[in-house]
Amino acid sequence: MNRNQSSLSFTHVLRAAGCGIALVLAPAMVSAQVPPSAAEVAGYSGLHAAAHRGDVAEIDRLVAAKASLNARDAYGRTPLHVATHAGRVEAIRVLAKAGANLGLLEKDRYDAVTIAAVANNEAALRALLAAGASAKLTTSRYDGTALIAAAHLGHHGVVKQLIAAGAPLDHVNNLHWTALIESIVLGDGGPRHTATLQALVEAGANLQLPDRYGNTPFRLAKTRGYHAMTEILEKAGAK
Repeated sequence: MNRNQSSLSFTHVLRAAGCGIALVLAPAMVSAQVPPSAAEVAGYSGLHAAAHRGDVAEIDRLVAAKASLNARDAYGRTPLHVATHAGRVEAIRVLAKAGANLGLLEKDRYDAVTIAAVANNEAALRALLAAGASAKLTTSRYDGTALIAAAHLGHHGVVKQLIAAGAPLDHVNNLHWTALIESIVLGDGGPRHTATLQALVEAGANLQLPDRYGNTPFRLAKTRGYHAMTEILEKAGAK
């Protein structure tokens, strides 16, 4: 599942081997982060247009002319959201310095930090965090966090940045999953997700918090045959 696509249509089956549990999640067309479409970009003016282009001089001019830093497009995106979607790091810095609200959520309840985290844009994330953006917000229709979204996708560099910024390690979303659990159940057991899990374990994430069916991270990794993850968890004292 890729939250950076405009929408998802999936049936995700989680099987807890050995206990006869099969959990099927089948939300039809679950909306994910929606970057501005070509049509929306073509219709942008003012700060939204300048943010999308990364036109710092125009942003400065518009700010001096008292343009609204937190104006919204039809999807609730501010110029900061647009700059983050476009990966315009210098525009992010300029908008933040000018006083843009760094914690606003767009229509699907994503903030700029989560947008950068999902995009695996470490430079954009670094700029946002340096400007004072919070890694602690509850975001998305999943009542999750940027850390959970990044762990889900195996963006281990982003995960390390968010941990250093004080992201809540043990936040439980409305699927009853933590970042640690998402790195397992929505990962592939490969190097990226294993490095993500390692970073969370080293940071002190709770190893015993279970999913809604009582399955601990250790059990979830073991039943999936994710041997490297299982070994990391076992060495850290997980059961």
